Amino acid sequence: MRTATRHPMVTVQRSVVLFGILLALGNLPGAASDAETFGELLRRADAAFSERYVEERMLEAIDLFEIALDRVDPEALGDQAFILNRLAQLCYEATTFSPGNTKEDWTLFERGREYGLRSLRLDPGFAREESEGFVEALSHVDDIAALLWTADNWGGLSGMNPIEGMLNLGKVRALYERGLALDETYWGASPHNALGAMLVVTPAALGGDPDAGIAHLERAVELAPDYLINRVVRAQYLGFDYDLFGRISGVRDAAFLESELNAVLAEPIGSWSFWNREAIKEAEALLERLEELRS
Repeated sequence: MRTATRHPMVTVQRSVVLFGILLALGNLPGAASDAETFGELLRRADAAFSERYVEERMLEAIDLFEIALDRVDPEALGDQAFILNRLAQLCYEATTFSPGNTKEDWTLFERGREYGLRSLRLDPGFAREESEGFVEALSHVDDIAALLWTADNWGGLSGMNPIEGMLNLGKVRALYERGLALDETYWGASPHNALGAMLVVTPAALGGDPDAGIAHLERAVELAPDYLINRVVRAQYLGFDYDLFGRISGVRDAAFLESELNAVLAEPIGSWSFWNREAIKEAEALLERLEELRS
């Protein structure tokens, strides 16, 4: 729920041929040998993860972490949670290599949500009470990675299916709010960014609150200005007008859009190697959209 392409406002054309073929065949790169230790496998998976801004390395990371999930000691709950959370994150991030709203995106969001839910269910309190009340059961969870990436994938599904969105809006919001309560600075202040974007695009009748949403987006930039996607999303929602379906309908502040998005393009990639590259792509796409609306 945190980038421009997670909402139906603007998409960026990206290569999907390799991904589609590999997903269809169930044959992703990065096969592990039986002789490789679990620790060696995780180190290789982490190396691919660190370079996941390259599509082939993203796919390799998914493959290696899925192999690791098959091999992990069932009693090692910490290792299980780490692997499941990585897979939930990678499934969400892998959708940035598509043009948006594809069947492959839906599959990835579903897989990512299920990995995230499996991680949440490692908490015995949540697992015990989930069926009685999902939102209430979240009070037991203190794994913020599981909360964030489950919510992001679920939000991705909701963005592709309005009925899914209406039915599960409360659950997605509760996941973000629980994460925010645990650590507002996690992953570049993503809980603020994600919840803020959600509140801005959600109709008031369903609990949306644009003013509160903008406040969360401002807080995300305040806490992590070097996480450039925070600045892009803030510019997006302050600079454009939107219709009832969350689509860009006009320009509210062209000067701010140009200033902030061009400033993002001038920033170094820094330590957020994947998401800052994504922020630059989004900034370029939004500037193109601005020009289209002007013409």
